[in-house]
Amino acid sequence: MTLREITPLILTWNEEPNLRRCLDGLGWAVRVVVVDSGSTDATQTICGEYPNVELVVRPFDNHTAQWNHAVDLATTPWVLSLDADYGVTEDFVSELATLEPAAGEVAWYAPFRFLIYGRPLRGSLYPPRAVLFDRMKCRYVADGHTQLLEVAGPSGMMKSRLDHDDRKPLARWFDSQRKYAQLEVEKLLGEDRPAGLADRLRRMVWPAPIVTFLYTLFVKGAILDGWPGWFYTLQRTCAEVMLALLLLEKRLRG
Repeated sequence: MTLREITPLILTWNEEPNLRRCLDGLGWAVRVVVVDSGSTDATQTICGEYPNVELVVRPFDNHTAQWNHAVDLATTPWVLSLDADYGVTEDFVSELATLEPAAGEVAWYAPFRFLIYGRPLRGSLYPPRAVLFDRMKCRYVADGHTQLLEVAGPSGMMKSRLDHDDRKPLARWFDSQRKYAQLEVEKLLGEDRPAGLADRLRRMVWPAPIVTFLYTLFVKGAILDGWPGWFYTLQRTCAEVMLALLLLEKRLRG
């Protein structure tokens, strides 16, 4: 695999606080595809500052359809799917350039370093994600409030980490979490409800916020990260409280 065989894909909607940091790490790519949902800030203008970026505007319906549309726009064998708040490090690019797919391997997962306004945390709840994949053999499907990449074959794990550093205003985060929580309730209470430990705790309503607070603060070491650690811990706890309230409301309404 060579870097010329990889097309980075990014979805955007009002990502002015993040987008430049993401695109600055993609100068190696021949073509970067940005699928925008109709931003009203400087997102589209920022795309025009980078000669290797192709901007496509598509009205938003759902994340799954938006990602699959981006994949369809790629012409290289491999795509690198990125959120606008991801940072691509030099180590990550070096590893990309030396990857040699094993027989049948169709995707690679990447671990993440989580940052709060540029300050790295010791750990986070953010899981590895399949970011590099064969566009002809993988497809996105809906999964609660987010999307899941269906990997049709063996996969690998990259050693280098991507950065996750979302600097959008906190009010935007609250609005997004409210929408995510509503979709997550439908998943948790649906016919094909997930059976994992975290989801069982969420359906019990009260344990999940408490467990999330303690686990993030002490097990993941956020308490050692000062105010950024407290910020992240309270964010994750608030997200679980929103979900718990929506689940409880649904239960009380019958």
